[in-house]
Amino acid sequence: MKPARSEKKIEKPHSWSQLKNGQWVSESIQTRLDEWCPKLFGYHMLKLGGLSCELASCNCNIQHQVHLDIENPLHTVIADGFDLPFFEKSIDAAILAHQLDYCNDPHRMLREVDRVLIDDGYMIITGFNPISFTGLASFMPWRKNNLPWSGRMFTPNRIKDWLGLLNYQVIECEQYALFPMQKYRTFWTWLENSRGDVGSTFCSLYFIVARKRTYPLKPIKPHWRLKRRLSPVGVNYRIKHQEK
Repeated sequence: MKPARSEKKIEKPHSWSQLKNGQWVSESIQTRLDEWCPKLFGYHMLKLGGLSCELASCNCNIQHQVHLDIENPLHTVIADGFDLPFFEKSIDAAILAHQLDYCNDPHRMLREVDRVLIDDGYMIITGFNPISFTGLASFMPWRKNNLPWSGRMFTPNRIKDWLGLLNYQVIECEQYALFPMQKYRTFWTWLENSRGDVGSTFCSLYFIVARKRTYPLKPIKPHWRLKRRLSPVGVNYRIKHQEK
């Protein structure tokens, strides 16, 4: 298993147009985001990265939405994803569209987002699955240095483990796009839907919704101790006996 942190310089996309089949990938994420936006409540939403900025969330109940990126023209705040300019526990929901795939230190990014997220806040994460047709294509010499294959790609189970360490409850984890071919998309979609849950491990994309919890997910069992036995009341008895 490759380490999460890397010193290698990684090209980070700031628009879906930079990715092969980026429009289709963004549309698939948008479909799932439209289902979750009405379920989110609060005052402030953070869209981290240019890819997140280009996702629409008009039907969300959270009106104030911050678009944070450096190069994407849709940004409203320019800042580094490792040093967010927000107070602790000030964000109600955060969207990280393929941010961990192109990050040198995903642990640090998750901790920084966790810092600004309120208790019971939502974090939505999307990314590419390395155990898929898309992930295998990154081993081809003529593709491994080009987007989207130049990213690092982590499995959904590994992302869920990281979230569990930060005390997040994964509410939904959908894996889809077993056949990431845009041509004849209707046929591939029908074939994917007909398979059921078989082969979901090898799907190219994942959509994770996690909620920050304030209590431990695993309850701590108390250490039971036997109470000390009460001492006999021999002292009082002797005092009364002497008075007589």
